[in-house]
Formats: sequence, structure tokens, C-alpha cells
Amino acid sequence: MSAESLILFFIVGAFLVGFALVFAHYVAPHSTNSQKSEAYECGIPTEGLTWLQFNVGYYLFAIIFLVFDVESVFIFPWAVVMKELGMVAFVEIVIFFFVLGLGLLYAWKKGALKWE
Repeated sequence: MSAESLILFFIVGAFLVGFALVFAHYVAPHSTNSQKSEAYECGIPTEGLTWLQFNVGYYLFAIIFLVFDVESVFIFPWAVVMKELGMVAFVEIVIFFFVLGLGLLYAWKKGALKWE
């Protein structure tokens, strides 16, 4: 694929996305209602303040979960081609696990795994 084709691909893609956004803005029905701007949770009217801050630890815990979830996506294709690649694949997965282990150790030391 040449550079001109790649540039054309991105220009056409950007145009299509822009066209879809503009088209949806003009075609989609709009209605402003005071109930739309109210906080809503489980059908129960809110009492008191509706904007609360959450502990950042929950977000860190979720990010760590995503890292290890993505890791499992990479392990399956590695396991499929392990016999064909031999020792090279084994060394690469050991390095991969080592880096993930360092990330887990860092998160553990920072206290990101404490659920309080």
C-alpha cells in the first residue's frame, strides 16, 4: 500500500465519520426536558447531593483488572503457536510475564489492590 493510498484512506474515513456526525445532528429528534438533566439511579429519586467523589482506588483496581484481562487475550495465540516457534516463543512469554509481574508488584506496593 502506497503512502498516497494510506492518506486517501484516512481522509475518506475522517469524511465519513464527520458526515455521520453532522447527519445525526440534523436528523435525530431533539427535545429539551427538565427531567433529562436530573440525576437518575435505579428509578429512585435522589436525596441530597447527587455529585459524589469516589475513591481513586476503585479506578486503579479496574485498570489493573483490564491489564490482566488483556494479558489473557495475548496468551491464547501464544499457546497456539508455541510448538512452531519453540524456544523463542518461550523466552518471549517469560519476558511478557516478567513485565506483567513487575506491574503487579508496583501496584501491590502502591496499595492499589487494597479494597477499602
